[in-house]
Amino acid sequence: MKLEELEDLATQVRRDVLRMVHHCQSGHPGASLGCADFFVALFFSKLKHNPKFSMEGKGEDLFFLSNGHISPVWYSVLARAGYFDLGELSTFRRLNSRLQGHPSTHEGLPGVRVASGSLGQGISVGIGAALGKRLDQDPQRVIVLTGDGELQEGQNWEAAMFAAHHKVDNLLVFVDYNGQQIDGPTKEVMDNGDLSAKFKAFGWEVLEAEGNDMEKVCEGIESAFAALGNGKPVLVLLHTEMGFGVDFMVGTHKWHGIAPNDEQLEKALAQLNSTLQDY
Repeated sequence: MKLEELEDLATQVRRDVLRMVHHCQSGHPGASLGCADFFVALFFSKLKHNPKFSMEGKGEDLFFLSNGHISPVWYSVLARAGYFDLGELSTFRRLNSRLQGHPSTHEGLPGVRVASGSLGQGISVGIGAALGKRLDQDPQRVIVLTGDGELQEGQNWEAAMFAAHHKVDNLLVFVDYNGQQIDGPTKEVMDNGDLSAKFKAFGWEVLEAEGNDMEKVCEGIESAFAALGNGKPVLVLLHTEMGFGVDFMVGTHKWHGIAPNDEQLEKALAQLNSTLQDY
């Protein structure tokens, strides 16, 4: 897809996110809006994947969402990539829906290989998948998205130590580095300190990328892919803004897990003009 098409699709994904969360009056719009450019760039430009889904994913890049509460943006992208019918987005967080608030394997939703939502587990899962590909002599990559607030969980640092020690260099971790979590700014709740220095000290290759400029997002993913295979796992600090694209939602933790009301939805959608169709 051309850059303009990716940008247009990211805008439409943001529209999907807001409508999904509004429809059920539940969910997490803030970081979903902030990560829309990343998801679109990854799935529609960079990732080797197949909508004819198989759990094994042999010969494909594997993606794991660790911060599972931002499921709306992932569901939108999976639907628009052809994994399931677009109309199913209207069932988000409904009783018996395959589109649970946090991704689950129980319902058999194509694209989802592991349940997530209990924070801090995604890097560990990614390591297991990456080692599996190494054993299978599968040259494809494993990509994990985690949140910066999520890195306050201790399991991440055990995983970081393990991945570096075992030279898991087909593993690529992106951190949604928006500086916000449910209770406030990460620096006030539990300061992560210098994440770049910490992961470097653990033995990782660390890069940084812009997360809300489509061209720079694509460049950042390309640079990260190029860094793989050199004896180290790779981490990218992806600088995003929570609520990006909607002026009254941007840059604040207050929209971490709050659904817009009717008036707020109308105001937000008016700021997100897309040539694509709503679901």
